[in-house]
Amino acid sequence: MTEKEKMISGRLYCAQDETLRREHASALRLTRLFNRTTEEESARRGELLRELFASVGKNVTIEPTFRCDYGRNIHIGDNFFANFDCIILDVCTVTIGSDVLFGPRVCLYTAAHPLDAEVRRSGLEYGQPIHIGDTVWIGGNAVINPGVSIGARSIIGSGSVVTKDIPPDVVAAGNPCRVIRAINDTDRAYWKRLRQDHTEE
Repeated sequence: MTEKEKMISGRLYCAQDETLRREHASALRLTRLFNRTTEEESARRGELLRELFASVGKNVTIEPTFRCDYGRNIHIGDNFFANFDCIILDVCTVTIGSDVLFGPRVCLYTAAHPLDAEVRRSGLEYGQPIHIGDTVWIGGNAVINPGVSIGARSIIGSGSVVTKDIPPDVVAAGNPCRVIRAINDTDRAYWKRLRQDHTEE
């Protein structure tokens, strides 16, 4: 098994492996080019993201600056928006659904290090995948830790540190992030009424 295969499968791996170093260097180059684009270069930004990511849907917007480890382990659905200074450490797979919104400085970390100092000193690392469901909104400065899944339609409050899975259709916030309440029919009716009022103006 190669070091890359070990990395993606969540086993201990050596990040100094030559293949991984080359792929990381490629991601650094592509993100550097992306971060130097201007607001008039949306087509160029799209080209760079398609080259960087494993898969990317339609209508994907990421505001520079953006950083990632490899890019090739990131899958993004349709209608994605990430505000400024997003960081995704993708040593394992990161799957982001459709209609997802990230506030500024949202960070997704699949990367982790062994608890044992001697093993850590040897340079071995590991990771766990992250999954973000459809229509999730993650507030600014939130951190999503390794192995976390966030259920569809949920909202993560700004500044949250998400260490455990979050179910669908909830508002969650805090450090560590906890479910505050469910998103219910009263919420849906309220926001649909406001949308209707807006449409009629």
